[in-house]
Amino acid sequence: MSGVLLVEDRGAVRVLTMNRPEKRNALNTALTRALLDGLREADAAAPARCVVLTGAGQGFCAGADLSEFKDLKPENAGLVEARAELTMQLHLAMPKMAKPVVTAINGAAMGGGAGLAIAGDLAVMAESAQLGYPEVRHGIVAAIVMANLVRQAGRKAAFELVALGEPIDARRALALGMVNRVVPDRDLLPSALQIAEALSRVDAQALKATKQLFHEAADLPLEEALRRGRETNKRMRGFRKA
Repeated sequence: MSGVLLVEDRGAVRVLTMNRPEKRNALNTALTRALLDGLREADAAAPARCVVLTGAGQGFCAGADLSEFKDLKPENAGLVEARAELTMQLHLAMPKMAKPVVTAINGAAMGGGAGLAIAGDLAVMAESAQLGYPEVRHGIVAAIVMANLVRQAGRKAAFELVALGEPIDARRALALGMVNRVVPDRDLLPSALQIAEALSRVDAQALKATKQLFHEAADLPLEEALRRGRETNKRMRGFRKA
């Protein structure tokens, strides 16, 4: 794996660490591609049962690397399209994975970094960390990350975050349901690993089906969601252990 992404297996948990601390783990093309590949590889790796995603250094992820934006102009339509597609696929990767992902938010998570922070199935946030979508302050739009945000924080809170561009602290993120737990900074990775290890002990087939149905049901009308639940119920009965 590329040096911009560190990969470590801790028993049944694969830890992915964004490794551009000098840039606050800003998402350039290399890191974005490495993350997408790393998540897909973790999902396919037999020993890994759960994934923890975090950042090296003092920040989780500062969002898009603005130094690359100079090349992303309308006249470079192919480059613009390729980067937008890569970003979209990264934010789709975690909910589409069979294995659960726990994000460990160890500092500022801004813009695309905030999008990654809440894209996991579970999120643990350090007390000193912040989440924010400051794109509008730079004259741009929190475009790709908006879809997931509005599903998790609700319309009023989500609009406030993207329209004002002001960061929120960990307690506010917890109150909005954007993260599951807030812990002292020193306990962040151990807490995320504890959750991941507990998930790794759950029956893999049942957890895979649970995650798939959860993400389907979240975006379906009630009747269709119930139908999907019925089909999953019938299918999983065939795998019940004696």
